[in-house]
Amino acid sequence: MGFSVNMGTMAVVKLVFHLSVWILLSYSLYVNVTEIRAEDAPDVLTSILTIDGFGGKFKYLTFWYFIIQTVYFGLCVANDLCGSNVRPSGRGERCRLQRWRDNFLATVVFPLGMFVVLTFWGIYAIDRELVYPKALDKVIPSWLNHIMHTTILPFLLVDKFLVYHQYPSRKTGFVTIMSLALLYLTWILWVAYYANIWVYPILKVLQPHQKVVFILAMLVLFVFLYLLGEFINKTIWGEERSHAQKKKKKSS
Repeated sequence: MGFSVNMGTMAVVKLVFHLSVWILLSYSLYVNVTEIRAEDAPDVLTSILTIDGFGGKFKYLTFWYFIIQTVYFGLCVANDLCGSNVRPSGRGERCRLQRWRDNFLATVVFPLGMFVVLTFWGIYAIDRELVYPKALDKVIPSWLNHIMHTTILPFLLVDKFLVYHQYPSRKTGFVTIMSLALLYLTWILWVAYYANIWVYPILKVLQPHQKVVFILAMLVLFVFLYLLGEFINKTIWGEERSHAQKKKKKSS
């Protein structure tokens, strides 16, 4: 009885957390696309596609991740309501929603989110003009800046503590995150070539050989962050998983 009550309470806690974060992100994304727009744009879509020149907001990894994180927490809400939350010690198979949620978090949401937080604040600490010029303070509200670049970290960590995510094979994880990283790299280099716009000021001031070193370092960071997510998952849930595997061997 106590176990079922505890599981029921945890299910409610997960749903409340996921729903609260999803509502906050959805509202913040709405503000981002409707309030921060090109003055001469006739509508929101045109503004999104043209603000700050070619590529619009889709030039920025932060905007891509804003959408990705909102979709992820929406997926979590859907899974909490009508999917499964099979833990290492639980019985039964993960439903399709849970498998999508787990793979999405492991291969995209966590490493990309950590990348956004670490690179943004790391470069900001050295010289904010290289990543977030002071002029943007008059355009983007402080609270929205933190939603885009700061709250990512606590949201992801709380989610990892509340929810067990079954990680895919490392091959699948590496291929997915590196494909995403290379796709975005190709996109911003094309923007630089086609429109002569360096999406991030730091890339504009670096010499060609420095750009190569910087980009390679960022790709290595992606791999490290994937492994970090895997490590955190094992640290939190490894003991329960090990206990469940031993119990399964004894019963077989």
